[in-house]
Amino acid sequence: MKRAIFPGTFDPFTVGHYSVVKRALTFMDEIIISIGINESKRTYFPVEKRLSMIKKLYAGNPRVKVEAYDGLTVDFALARKAQVIIRGIRTVRDFEYEETIADINRKLSGIETILLFTEPEQTSVSSTIVRELLQFGKDVSPFLPEGMEI
Repeated sequence: MKRAIFPGTFDPFTVGHYSVVKRALTFMDEIIISIGINESKRTYFPVEKRLSMIKKLYAGNPRVKVEAYDGLTVDFALARKAQVIIRGIRTVRDFEYEETIADINRKLSGIETILLFTEPEQTSVSSTIVRELLQFGKDVSPFLPEGMEI
């Protein structure tokens, strides 16, 4: 079985994240959406809420699991017997950061990272922008996967 983890904060999970999972499922048997717990990062939604929202979104898809983890991403990937780490990138800046992390992860664990480019119409969508819109009471439904409840 080809298993991947898709790590991130997912605060919240956006249409861009959804697209990455959908596309990765074309070449992976199982994807574990892996919500990283980082106490130093200020989040809008508590981890339990993020887990619940994403689990509900994928309730009908047995190929997608959702878990939270604390610690290094590669340690989580190894513990789940994942062969691949999936990451989405929107910009050149994202690419430079992800390349560095992928190199370190490969050196630490031997696990490869596959980078999927965001679809052009979603490059402006980020969790940060969605959080800001939420704080000002704006409708964020165009930036969330269909069926996701906040």
